[in-house]
Amino acid sequence: MSLTEKANPEPMQNRILCLLTIHSLLLCLFPTATVTAAERKPNIILIIADDLGYGELGCYGQKRIRTPHIDQIAAEGMKFTNFYTGQAVCAPARCVLMTGKHTGHSYIRDNGDPTTDPNFVANKEKYGWEFPGQNPIPDSEVTIAELLHAQGYATGAMGKWGLGHFGTSGDPNLQGFDLFYGFNCQRHAHNHYPKFLWRNREKELLPGNTRELHGETHSQDRFVEVAKEFITANQERPFFLYLPFAIPHLSIQVPEADVAAYRDEIQEEEYVHKGYLQHPTPRAGYAGMVTMMDRGVGEVMQLLKDLKLDDNTVVLFTSDNGPTYDRLGGSDSDYFASADGMRGLKGSLYEGGIRVPLVVRWPGHITPGGETDLVAAFWDLLPTCCDIAGTTPPEGLDGVSLLPTWTGQPGQRKHSFLYW
Repeated sequence: MSLTEKANPEPMQNRILCLLTIHSLLLCLFPTATVTAAERKPNIILIIADDLGYGELGCYGQKRIRTPHIDQIAAEGMKFTNFYTGQAVCAPARCVLMTGKHTGHSYIRDNGDPTTDPNFVANKEKYGWEFPGQNPIPDSEVTIAELLHAQGYATGAMGKWGLGHFGTSGDPNLQGFDLFYGFNCQRHAHNHYPKFLWRNREKELLPGNTRELHGETHSQDRFVEVAKEFITANQERPFFLYLPFAIPHLSIQVPEADVAAYRDEIQEEEYVHKGYLQHPTPRAGYAGMVTMMDRGVGEVMQLLKDLKLDDNTVVLFTSDNGPTYDRLGGSDSDYFASADGMRGLKGSLYEGGIRVPLVVRWPGHITPGGETDLVAAFWDLLPTCCDIAGTTPPEGLDGVSLLPTWTGQPGQRKHSFLYW
């Protein structure tokens, strides 16, 4: 890409749209030969919870919150007990995940917004931004989505992006994703009943939603619906589906049925919320949010079975950092033992802020019920996905492929240190 194109991404955006249109027409006119399941590259689904603690899943010892579908992924696959996020807060963790570089080398180091950028005001007016969108990753960064797209994968992301708004180099459509749906800006994601979500560069309005505890359309439900549409539409080709869910990040907003499932069994305690919306039964509400997320994971897993894609799909589930601190928005990480007794919470580089769950399922390749204490981190997932897809990751990354550990083969490279 030329310097002119980097300064103004619209020409590249237009070319991408034209190429995608031409590609679709060619597929209609000249359909490719049928590829058998054995010949196809594996599908990859990477699911990330937002602020979910190491101890908040049943398979990691949680006693109060029910997560049967994620627990089933662990039972049918492998659980990591020494897996770490890329950073203790959202945006830099996601940058590490997407680029395979730890924060000594990754571009995004914090949750900053680009409000000091001279182009910000002009772009805000031009593109109708209502939220800042965080500092964008540059065009020079190579993402998982770009690498897999080059291998013929359909690529989709539904959830919270936080790595640059449309009209910048961080636009997810310019970072390898055919389809983005959700919150481009993580500040927008603080309300789970938003007035709109983004579908690529277009706003999808959600009538009936306001800045209240309840609304007509919960963002999590839409993420799952669009994810299932993406899987169905791309069932004949390999796909990479990235699901960076926005829950259980605050505010505590969840359908009443999910709260009611816990209200009689969870003891509430009167305390003052710090920030975000006030919830009348915050402990039951928080548990309900986690279970709502788990139910969405179960819907995705069921669709894979229904479409007979189950055996050729790698599913990973993890979290972007440790659980919330200081009872923000009514959260109570002490009550749920969210950090499993480890020191520190979100924002801290102690274990509780950076050690996160990772469960992986791949039928026929990962032995069910496996568990490993291998020390690994977010920056290992990019080279692992490349290994699965049969391609070589770029030079200069900090990660190593975890595939030997998954498949029980020799040759697993190990880190001599992890860095934040």
